[in-house]
Amino acid sequence: MAERQSIRILPSELANQIAAGEVVERPASVVKELVENCLDAGASRVDVAIERGGQGLVLVQDDGWGMPSEELELAVTRHATSKIGRVEDLFAIRSFGFRGEALPSIASVSRLRMASLAADQQEAWSISVEAGRITTQGPDALACGTRIEVRDLFFNVPARLKFLKTQATEAKRCQEIVARLALAHTAVAFGFTTDGRTLLRFPPGQELARRLAEIWPPPICEGLAPFDFSLHGIRAHGLAGKPEAAQARGDRLLFYVNGRPVQDRLLVSCVRQAYSGRLLSREYPQVLLFLELPPEEVDVNVHPAKLEVRFKDEAVIFTVIRRALLQALETEGHGVHPSGNNLRESAMPFGRKASADPQQPAKFPSYSEFQASESRQSSLDIRHLASAQPSPRTESTTPGPYLSGESKTEAYADTSASSMDSVDSRTDARPWTESARPAHASRPTGPTCVAGQVLPEHAEHGAPVYLGQVADTYLVLCLPDGSLGLLDQHAAHERVLYARHASQSGRSEKRALAVPLELPLHASEQSKLDELWSELLDLGFNLRRPRPDLLTIVSIPAMLEPAAARDLLRESLTGQSSPDGRLHDLWALLSCKAALKANQPLAQAEAMALLTEWAATPEREYCPHGRPILIRLSAKELEKLFKRS
Repeated sequence: MAERQSIRILPSELANQIAAGEVVERPASVVKELVENCLDAGASRVDVAIERGGQGLVLVQDDGWGMPSEELELAVTRHATSKIGRVEDLFAIRSFGFRGEALPSIASVSRLRMASLAADQQEAWSISVEAGRITTQGPDALACGTRIEVRDLFFNVPARLKFLKTQATEAKRCQEIVARLALAHTAVAFGFTTDGRTLLRFPPGQELARRLAEIWPPPICEGLAPFDFSLHGIRAHGLAGKPEAAQARGDRLLFYVNGRPVQDRLLVSCVRQAYSGRLLSREYPQVLLFLELPPEEVDVNVHPAKLEVRFKDEAVIFTVIRRALLQALETEGHGVHPSGNNLRESAMPFGRKASADPQQPAKFPSYSEFQASESRQSSLDIRHLASAQPSPRTESTTPGPYLSGESKTEAYADTSASSMDSVDSRTDARPWTESARPAHASRPTGPTCVAGQVLPEHAEHGAPVYLGQVADTYLVLCLPDGSLGLLDQHAAHERVLYARHASQSGRSEKRALAVPLELPLHASEQSKLDELWSELLDLGFNLRRPRPDLLTIVSIPAMLEPAAARDLLRESLTGQSSPDGRLHDLWALLSCKAALKANQPLAQAEAMALLTEWAATPEREYCPHGRPILIRLSAKELEKLFKRS
């Protein structure tokens, strides 16, 4: 057991390092604090340069009003600030920094040099600080404003260095900080350079959309709609993306409260509520939201780095943001039908006659060709009515309402094949019913569905029966327990293709292009391409990079058409999919691009081929994006729908 230690005042050096741990997490934290100081100083131009991801050097220079020589030493002293002077000021904060902790905290874990020229002075002055101790002071040469150099970050606390990522990752985070602040201050010019290479250059007075186009790829920016709504002195304005451009990560949800970048769960909840019914559960839209309200209505003093805020009236905030976003979604034609939600793969209206496109090749071969080429049997025995043998006892002369529209021969389900109780041991596919039925269990007493009629059982065992296709999107099945099944053909095919990619990782077939495709690259796409390069090669692409802003596609995955391959690359590089650069995210995107679509009629053989392949696929209940593939309606649920209680 540890011995009791006496209470004592911490040495100033240790106290500064503890404070630094709260404020200075990584080089991007330094960039954020210093640039915000520039904006508080009335700067019209801010230039940021870093080296070695910011660990070697962070240099920030502005043309603001500067500091007089006698205040430089105070600026690197803890709890010294010009932005608040009394308790009441904490409830009306309009500046970024106000605690007086940033500069001394940074100086305590680095070698800092600061030069500044006050507007009313003739000569600039500088101060140098190493590990929190002032080393030199004296006159300096500076035309205007303030220049701060932070070198060798964490040199005196090496334990902190192991928590940093690669230099490229840290540099990217610094760039994102500058870009985000630049979006909130379009009147100010910004520049960002890393290791001598300029990555950002924003002129003063630039329009928000133009500035955002330098950060986000064109396909994202082209779909943004403006919004502006005010209520009770609170204003929400900005840009909102189309639901169709949603992505799997929320890194393009940018929130500002009175010009301050924040991360807030309430604001995320507001956005998701506004997009409710337009997105899948794991998708996030692109939203650039500026919230303006009286300072006394928001508390920004709840986080050392001032990333979180607390609102006085959350209900009003929620209402304002939701109505503002709905304004953008509905006026730009992104709204949903008032009677229900939009689906990504929406079905054709019921009763509308569909015709297959004669120019569109079949996605599946005939059922017999499929079985011969695949050389494997499904774990489930799936039947189609047209191929079943009629019972000599009760053959009907009146055809029933066939959903498939391909046959008018009355037929019964053929149950002579093997029972669906046996599941192929090579897969972990789950049985059709919620729980596996033992081989010795009695047959369910529910009816067998045949072509719109209900017939008595006539066999010991049964199997799923394919009835037809609805709205050229859903395959209708009669399940062994007598329940009705609706299977989404797009989602099922996605799961099948995804399983193929997972089993053939690194061995994907390629198709060479007679004429290579060229894909111009936006600046943000270039860095994303570097992250995904090896994964794209594993996926089946053969790529060339003649210059940084151009990609040449020499070969593509065999299952894709050139146009779909180009779309897959573009969506990957814009971040709409594969958010973490992992191969399975690219498999999901590739599967989505190559899979059957909604509103695509299927012949009987094609539907049977899909069902047979899907039945043998692991984890077949959900598509790679988490959507359900098969919906079951039990006899009791059907009785409720028809009010047969």
